Amino acid sequence: MNTAAAQRVVWHTEDAKGAVSALLSDARQGLSSAAAAQRLAEHGPNRLSERRGTPAWKRFLLQFHQALVYILLVSAAVTLALQEYVDSGVIFGVVVLNAIVGFIQESKAAQAIEALSRVMVSEATVIRDGRRQEIAAAELVPGDIVSLESGDRVPADLRLLRVRELQVEEAALTGESLPVQKQVEVLPADTVTNDRNNMAFASTLVTYGQATGLVVETGQHTEIGKISRMISEAEVLATPLTRKIHKFSGVLLYVILGLSAMTFVLGYLRGMPAVEVFLAAVALAVAAIPEGLPAALTVTLAIGVNRMAKRHAIIRKLPAVEALGSTTVICSDKTGTLTCNAMTVTEVWAGGQTYQVSGTGYEPDGKIDGPGADDNAALMACFRAGALCNDAALSFEEGAWSVDGDPTEGALLVSAKKAGFDAATLQREWPRVDGIPFESQHQYMGTLHHSVDQEFAVICIKGSVEALLARCSAVMNAKGEHVHLDPEAIHGQVALMAESGCRVLAFAEHRTRKDRVILTHDDVQNGLVFLGLQGMMDPPRPEAVDAVAVCRRAGILVKMITGDHATTATAIAQQIGITGGGEAGSEKSAPMVLTGQQIGRYSDDELLGVSDATDVFARTTPEQKLRLVRLLQRRGHVVAMTGDGVNDAPALKQADIGVGMGKRGTEVAKEASDMVLTDDNFASIAAAVEEGRGVFANIIKFITWTLPTNVAEALIVLVAVAAGTALPIQPVQILWINMATALCLGMTLAFEPRERDIMRRPPRDPKTPIISAELTGRIVLVGFMLLAGSFGLFRWARQSGMDLATAQTIAANMLVIGETFYLFNCRSLTRSMFGIGVLSNAWLLLGVASMVGLQLLFTYAGFMQLWFGTAPIGWDAWSRILLVSGLIYSTVGLEKWIRLNRKRASGIPAQGTTM
Repeated sequence: MNTAAAQRVVWHTEDAKGAVSALLSDARQGLSSAAAAQRLAEHGPNRLSERRGTPAWKRFLLQFHQALVYILLVSAAVTLALQEYVDSGVIFGVVVLNAIVGFIQESKAAQAIEALSRVMVSEATVIRDGRRQEIAAAELVPGDIVSLESGDRVPADLRLLRVRELQVEEAALTGESLPVQKQVEVLPADTVTNDRNNMAFASTLVTYGQATGLVVETGQHTEIGKISRMISEAEVLATPLTRKIHKFSGVLLYVILGLSAMTFVLGYLRGMPAVEVFLAAVALAVAAIPEGLPAALTVTLAIGVNRMAKRHAIIRKLPAVEALGSTTVICSDKTGTLTCNAMTVTEVWAGGQTYQVSGTGYEPDGKIDGPGADDNAALMACFRAGALCNDAALSFEEGAWSVDGDPTEGALLVSAKKAGFDAATLQREWPRVDGIPFESQHQYMGTLHHSVDQEFAVICIKGSVEALLARCSAVMNAKGEHVHLDPEAIHGQVALMAESGCRVLAFAEHRTRKDRVILTHDDVQNGLVFLGLQGMMDPPRPEAVDAVAVCRRAGILVKMITGDHATTATAIAQQIGITGGGEAGSEKSAPMVLTGQQIGRYSDDELLGVSDATDVFARTTPEQKLRLVRLLQRRGHVVAMTGDGVNDAPALKQADIGVGMGKRGTEVAKEASDMVLTDDNFASIAAAVEEGRGVFANIIKFITWTLPTNVAEALIVLVAVAAGTALPIQPVQILWINMATALCLGMTLAFEPRERDIMRRPPRDPKTPIISAELTGRIVLVGFMLLAGSFGLFRWARQSGMDLATAQTIAANMLVIGETFYLFNCRSLTRSMFGIGVLSNAWLLLGVASMVGLQLLFTYAGFMQLWFGTAPIGWDAWSRILLVSGLIYSTVGLEKWIRLNRKRASGIPAQGTTM
C-alpha cells in the first residue's frame, strides 16, 4: 500500500471507485485479514492517543512558583522565626490552600481529552475476506469497508460508496442543527468539512437510512482526532486578573526588597546594632506584604461562584469568575444558546394571505395572527395536512413539552394545535391507511386517510416547494375553492420567507375514492391542489434579545460563530440584534457575515483586520473557530466562547473563558470549559458577566483598601529608622493588624452588592494595570495620612510621658481604626457609601463590630497584652484616633466628589469604570 500517496488524497474530491483504488481495497470483498493486520501495524489502533502530561507532583510544586507566593513564604518564615506560630500557620495554610486549588484546576484541563476518547465507537461492522463481520472499532484500518445503518455511531472517517436515504447527525462535530442528508457524488476541493456530504465522520450518529463506506482515516488522523490534537495544543491563558496580580506581585517583591535594604543601610549608617537593624528590615518586609490578599481573592471568587450558580452558571475553574468580568467579546454558538433549539412554525401563507404564528418551541401556546384566520379554508386545510402527514408525536414530561420524532414534524404538530387541531383527534377522524415515506430523490412525503363520516378519502402531501408545484394543477383559496395556480407568486412568497431565515415546506391534498387502500408515487404525480406554505425556524430566545442588548450597552462585542448556514445565521443575528458591523452600542444594521469558505481564503493578517467588524461567522470548522478566538485575543480582546459540541472544544479551551452547555453539551465540551450553563441560555452568560464584573470590582476595592495600610506600616518603620527612634509598631503587632483587619474588615468587601450601573460601563482595557493612576494616588494619599496619624500620635504619646508599650498600642489602634473608617470609603470607588446604601452590606457592619471587639481585647485583655506587648490607653488617646480617622474618611470623600465633578464638567460619564 502506498501510504504516502494515500495520505495526499483529498477524499471528498475522489469518486468512490478512485478512493477504493487509492487504498488498494475492494468494495465487495473488503481487505484480507493479512492486509488488515499489516495496516494495523503500520497505522496503529483506531483510537485517540493519550498524551503524556506533566507529572502530578511537578504540577503541584509549580503552584508555588509565583512571586506573591515567594513573598508569603518569606513572611511565614519570618513569623515562624519570631515564634508567632499561629500567624505563621495561617500564612502557610493560605499558600497550601491556593496551591491545592490551582492543582485541581490544572488537572481538570486534561480531562477534556480523556472525555473525547470515550466518544469513539467500541464495535464496527466490516467486510473482510468477502464476509460481513463484527470487529472492535480499534482494529479498523484505512481500506476497510464498513456498513452503517440507523442507530450506528460512525467508527472512523469514511468516504461513502453507497447510500440509501442516509441521514447523519453531525451537530456535535460540525454544529449543524439538523441531520445531514448524505450522498456519494464528488465535491469540489474547497468544500468545507460541514458541507462534505459524501463523507461520514467518526463519532457522528446515523439517524436514518443505510450506507457502505470506505475507511480513509483512523485514530488521530480523523476529524475528531484533529480536534483532540487541537485541544491538547490550545494555549491555556492566565486570566486578566491572574496576569495582573503576577505582574503586581513582581513589582511588590522588588519594592519590598528595596525598602528593606534601604532600612538596613540607613540603620547601619546611624550606628544601630546589626541585629536591631536586621529586625527593623524584617519588620518592614512583614509590614509591606499584603498577607490577606490571596485569601481575599479566593473568598471573593468563591462568593462569585455561589452568586453565579443562582443565575444558572456553574463555575468549574475559580479564576473564570473574574475573567468573565473582563470580557470584551462574547463568541456565541447559535443553536440552543441564542435560539430555543426547537423548530417552530413562525409564518404561514395560505389562501393568498400571510399569517404570523406566535409562541416558541414545542409549547402549544400561541395564536395565528392575520385577517380572517378562522374563516380561511385553505389555511385550516394547510394546518390539517401538516398534522396528518406526520410521524412525530408531542409529549409533556417533567414540566416541559418535547417532540418524539423529527423536529420539523414536531413543529407542524404544534402549529396545528395552535390553530385548534389536536393530532390524536385528527388521527381518529382521518385514520391513516397507507403512506409514502420521504425519500431524497422525490422530496416529499404522502399519506392516505379515510374519513370516518365522509364519502371520500384524502391524500395529504408535504415536501419541497418545487416537488409539489410540479404535481399541482390548482390552488385552494380562502373560501375553499380550487382556482388557477400561479407558481411565480408562490416562489416569490417562498423567497420572502427564506429571507427571514425560515425553512419552507409546501402542502397539498387530493381527494380520492374511499375504497383506495394503497398509495403509490403514481397516485400523486399530478392533479394535486396546492394548500399553502409553512415557514419554520429555530427562533431566537426572547431573553437572548434583551441579553445581547445589555452586553452591547456594556461595550461588549457579541459575535455568532456557528456551523449553520449563512442565510439562517444572518436572519437570526438580525432578529437578536447582533448587528452594526461589530460596534457595540451602534445602530442596528445588516450584520457582516463571513463563511467558512471565505475564512479559508484569508491570511491571518487579513482575517485579523476584519474579525472585529464581522458579526457572524457561518459554516465554520473547528480549526476556524480556534483560529478566530486566537486572532481576537491577538487584537487584545478578552474572549468568552460558548459551545456544546466536540467541534467547539479546542476554541473553548483556548478562550479566556470557555462556556459549555449543561443540557445538550457533550462531555468533551464541558470538560474543556471554565463555566457550564445549566439552562443553555445566552441570558445566563450576560448575568455571569455582570457577576464577574462585580467580583472584579470587589477585588479592586480590597486591594485599594489594604495597600494604604501596608504603605503606612512600611513607611513608619523606614521613618523610625531614619529618625533614630524606637519602632512605633512592633513586627508582631504589624502581623496582627494585617491578618485581623484582612479577615474581619477586608473580607467583608467580598459581600459588597453589585453597583447598579455596572453593566452600563465599558469593559476594562486588558492592557491597563490592576490599579489605575487615580487609585494609586488615593492609596498613596491614605497611606501617608495613616503614617502621619500613627507616627504623630506615637510621638505625642512619648512626649506626654507615656511608656513605649502604651505609645505603640496607640499607634497600632490608629492604623486599625483608620483602616475601619477608610473601609466605608472603599465600598464604592466612585461614590459615597450613602449613595449605595449604608445598610446594604450587613457582613461589613458585622465585620466592623468584630474588629472593634478584637481591638478592645488587643488593648485591654491581659493575655493579648502578654502576646503582643500592648498596654491600656485612655479616652484622650481614643478621641484623637477617632478624629484622625474621621479626617481620613472625609478627605477621601472630598477627593471622590472633586473627581466626579471634574468628569461631569469634561463630559466623561460619571459612573466611572468597572474597577
